[in-house]
Amino acid sequence: MRLKLALSAAVASLLFAAPALAEEPVAATGHEGHPGHHHGKHKEKNRDARMLRRLERMEHRLNRAVERGRLTRQQADTFLAEARQLRDDAQAQLQAGGGQFTEEQKQQLRERKQALREKVHAAMKATQPQPQ
Repeated sequence: MRLKLALSAAVASLLFAAPALAEEPVAATGHEGHPGHHHGKHKEKNRDARMLRRLERMEHRLNRAVERGRLTRQQADTFLAEARQLRDDAQAQLQAGGGQFTEEQKQQLRERKQALREKVHAAMKATQPQPQ
C-alpha cells in the first residue's frame, strides 16, 4: 500500500512538473515573453535537416528489407550506395548553403529520392513470391 501511495505521489509530481520542465528558457528562445516562438528561418533549417534524417531512415529500411528477404544483399548494397551518395550530396549542399537548401536543390533532392524509392519498390516487387 505504501509503495502504491509513493508511486502515485511520484507520478503526480511528475505530471505537475512536466509543463515547467518542458518550457524553454528565455535565453534559448531569444524572445522574451514569447517562448516557443521561432523565426521562419529556424523552422526552415529544421525542415531541411529533416530531409537528411529521412535519407538515413531509408538506409535503415534497406538493410531491414534484406533481413526480411525482400531484397538481396547485392541489390541493397547498390541502393545503399545510391542513398549514401544522395545523403552526402544533400549534406554538402546544406553546409554550403548555411544550413538551408535552395528551392531548386530541394526539388532536385526530392526527385532523386523518389527515383531511388521507385527502383527499390520495383526490386522488392520483383523478389516477392508470386502466387501460384
